[in-house]
Amino acid sequence: MKSTIRIILVLSLVALTSCGGPEYQPSSSLTVAIESVPTNLDPRLATDAASMRIIQLVYNGIMKWNEDYKLEKDLAESVKSLDRTSYLITLKPGIKFHHGRELTSQDVKFTIESILDPKLNSPNYSSFERLAKIEVLDKYRLKLSLKEPFSPFLSALTIGIVPEDLAGNPDSDLSRRPVGTGPFKFSARPNPDMIALEANPDYFGQQPKLSKLIIKVVPDDTVRVMELMSGAVDLIINAIPPDMIPVLEKDPNIRVETRRGTSYSYIGFNLKDPILAKPKVRQAIAHALDREGIIKHLLKGAAIPASGILPPDHWAYEGIVRTYEYKPEKARKLLDQAGYPDPPGPEPRFRLLYKTSQNAFRRLVGEALMAQLKEVGIKVTMRSYEWGTFFNDIKSGNFQLYSLTWVGITDPDVLYYIFHSQSVPPKGANRGRYSNLVVDRILTEARQTRGDRRRKAKYKWVQKILALDLPYVSLWYTHNVAAMRNEVQGLKLTPAGDFTPLSRVWLSRPKGKG
Repeated sequence: MKSTIRIILVLSLVALTSCGGPEYQPSSSLTVAIESVPTNLDPRLATDAASMRIIQLVYNGIMKWNEDYKLEKDLAESVKSLDRTSYLITLKPGIKFHHGRELTSQDVKFTIESILDPKLNSPNYSSFERLAKIEVLDKYRLKLSLKEPFSPFLSALTIGIVPEDLAGNPDSDLSRRPVGTGPFKFSARPNPDMIALEANPDYFGQQPKLSKLIIKVVPDDTVRVMELMSGAVDLIINAIPPDMIPVLEKDPNIRVETRRGTSYSYIGFNLKDPILAKPKVRQAIAHALDREGIIKHLLKGAAIPASGILPPDHWAYEGIVRTYEYKPEKARKLLDQAGYPDPPGPEPRFRLLYKTSQNAFRRLVGEALMAQLKEVGIKVTMRSYEWGTFFNDIKSGNFQLYSLTWVGITDPDVLYYIFHSQSVPPKGANRGRYSNLVVDRILTEARQTRGDRRRKAKYKWVQKILALDLPYVSLWYTHNVAAMRNEVQGLKLTPAGDFTPLSRVWLSRPKGKG
């Protein structure tokens, strides 16, 4: 019913806005709609997807990831491995921060040392904790020495570099007014739901084709789509209700593009909860969920079932792991074995609280999960919260069940960040408080192992164990879907569905409407 009402509302808007054929004039201001408010624009502290997308446009790291999950130089002119524990970094000369000062080795040193400062409580701490010494050799060169071999270290250097003079100044708040070296620079934030960026004329890479980029937070799915169709918004990337994709495809003013993606959706468990701490309960929940049915009916086929965090085309992916097919009867037997028999009458075996955001599609998925778990005797109550409140609850462990999506998965060391027992927030993202000594040991060894082939063997082992332990129930990898006004040109979706391609986008605006 909700989907039908939404489609009727949007089709009504089409009738009001589709008269006449527009003439076009060049324009260099693009408005992109996102679904949640960015919570922190400091690259050292950001953890939510909305913040990270903006940070990708404003900041650069020493290194960056390409579409094949391989590292490339970004701010670095060269990166040399001197031995197993030390690196010589040479920066490209002449790179300027958005406030006009040149980037130097001292800024890199400050950024890394601030991440290691316990007072900052950076979630990136574990990526740099094995660093023993940072030596500034001159304006553009520095030497980084580790306490021991640490294979993912170069991937840690993808974090955005902040200017020491501003980040060290209590009057400068990079969490709200970011200052980096990227293709776009922060211009204004007139309200919490809008961020204005403008092209960086001093950018060291390819100049953006847009002069201004507006990031507009539109939490309501229907309103977001209606604003795209009316022209108030030019582009939406991966924030489109699946049931609205067919409607948008029929709109002559809209173009829809799709690419297979890597964004991983999952259900997280609080493993300190006495019910969810039982493996058979988690297995029962996994078997009770009809993921393919949800993909077909709610996601309209714009996803594929997932078996783990790493996507199938990742070099460290392990596909031969235990999976959990939709088998309600098996789920009931597992619950019986776990000590939760189905009582006579309407009473459930037990009750759980499921937390999600106020996003309409997230709530719709939550309703489907509730209905499926009810079929095996589990009563689930769903509560939806404003994004900041919801995310704070998840980080603090104040939940039983929740669902989120990991985006932009690159180095397999993310498994350490999410599942090592020492990665509990704020040091990492082990929000469910998962602990397995074998997994801890393998993930630690993988950090000291050189060569992708040897690292892959260890990460394959970890993926097999995680599939048995079930700290997460894997749901699906969603396809990347972008819907844009016909004037938008040059967009090339990445596997991660990030915003970095926006620096290469251009558009021409209609002069008038009929």
